[in-house]
Amino acid sequence: MKYSAKKLEKIEQLAQLYTKPSEIAIYLDIPEEHFKADINSDGHPARNAYIKGKLAQKLEIRKQMAALARVGSPAAIEMSEKALLDMEDDE
Repeated sequence: MKYSAKKLEKIEQLAQLYTKPSEIAIYLDIPEEHFKADINSDGHPARNAYIKGKLAQKLEIRKQMAALARVGSPAAIEMSEKALLDMEDDE
């Protein structure tokens, strides 16, 4: 399915707000099964927009986690260590 630039931008914005794919499909008036297929298809513009939105929010959370770890939050330190191990596993 083809998406306009406006719809791709909206997908990204909604993904940043933790919106489920089924809800995004309803909001954008797209058949749910088509939207889910598109976001599961490597290189599809809808997938890229959805992942960019999720990633933007993840990065903001990670920034906060890193800041809390630097000031000594035990939970944030533990989560930071796990995140670093996850990075090494993905290398």
